[in-house]
Amino acid sequence: MNTPTPSGQPSQARSAARLAAVQALYQQHMESTALAKLLDEFHQHRLGRDIDNDDFGDAAYAEAEVPFFDDVVRGVDARREEIDALLGARLAAGWSIARLDKAMLQVLRAGTYELIARPDVPAAVAINEYVEVAKAFFDDGQAKFVNGVLDAVAKGARAG
Repeated sequence: MNTPTPSGQPSQARSAARLAAVQALYQQHMESTALAKLLDEFHQHRLGRDIDNDDFGDAAYAEAEVPFFDDVVRGVDARREEIDALLGARLAAGWSIARLDKAMLQVLRAGTYELIARPDVPAAVAINEYVEVAKAFFDDGQAKFVNGVLDAVAKGARAG
């Protein structure tokens, strides 16, 4: 089982699961893919599989912690309204969920889910991991935005 290391750092498999979860949530958002079909597609064709594309050569998707991936995707799907309400309350005046970039929204949703539903994951680890996921899609400015929003969520969700 891949879990955070004794140093509190996440495993590579869990990091890969987070990135894949954001990708799956984005696909679900854009294509309205049914949850069971979405999970099956990622299990069968993406998580830990070779990338079938000449542009990538012999590359493969990183091995991911599948139960963790499933939990994040299922959890965001089940608690989307609650998560969006938490996020909406932490956006600056004049900003709304609808105004966010669709990939950014999935990063924030997944991070928020971990902060409210996975007390086994230290808040700092979850925030840092989703900042790193954001860097895969966006520049440092957007990554700092993710840090600020998720930090605000964590203060409310993990208070006391």
